[in-house]
Amino acid sequence: MATISQIEWTDATWNPVTGCTKISEGCRNCYAALMAKRLKAMGNPRYVNGFNVTLHHDLIDLPLKWKKPKRIFVNSMSDLYHKDVPDEFILRIFETMNKARHHIFQILTKRPERLLEIAPKVTWTPNIWQGVSVENEQVAYRIDLLRKVPASIRFLSLEPLLGPLDNLDLRGIHWVIVGGESGPGARPIKAEWVRSIRDQCREQGVAFFFKQWGGVHKYKTGRLLDGKTWDEFPTSAIPQEQQVLEQTAFVL
Repeated sequence: MATISQIEWTDATWNPVTGCTKISEGCRNCYAALMAKRLKAMGNPRYVNGFNVTLHHDLIDLPLKWKKPKRIFVNSMSDLYHKDVPDEFILRIFETMNKARHHIFQILTKRPERLLEIAPKVTWTPNIWQGVSVENEQVAYRIDLLRKVPASIRFLSLEPLLGPLDNLDLRGIHWVIVGGESGPGARPIKAEWVRSIRDQCREQGVAFFFKQWGGVHKYKTGRLLDGKTWDEFPTSAIPQEQQVLEQTAFVL
């Protein structure tokens, strides 16, 4: 339940929670749901419940055993802020992240409403990066909710990108990841959508990371945009004006 990751923007995954439910268009072809189905069929004991939300208490302390610093994607097979994950369990995960400050923890959610409920109850050490997934304009409101969270790094995963996002307000956002959908039934991504987001990141001083074009065979389409890879990461050195935002952002 913790593995070296092939995801381009992280080093490893840590899954003290598995399983989720679909809530928006970006979930339609969920890779994690398909993987969970396969793992259950293979007899993996972590997936006896399939893709139903399951807590793995024995994995909560696992990152403390990793001595080499890593970027760790938290719950790549779930959503930490799913309604079926108790507050107490989330708090224990945060305690581990607070202790393991030699790692960077990257958390993604499609449930920023629950995130805002949890945020005042936990300690946001600088090694905890919090992000939201935004696949189209219909769920762009998630960005406004993320802005209220006092994480040192706030980021967006615009993947699978299913439509244009031409008017992004990136105030208080430090990093944007873009990617097309991959696997069976993958929906198309347009180059002009990606270029628009890249250019908005440049204009607003935000790190831009292009993950992939996707498609049924993502390794054939690759990840070059205009002849180059875009692998920018956020810096922990936050400009003074954003430091002020950090101090005042958590106003619900």
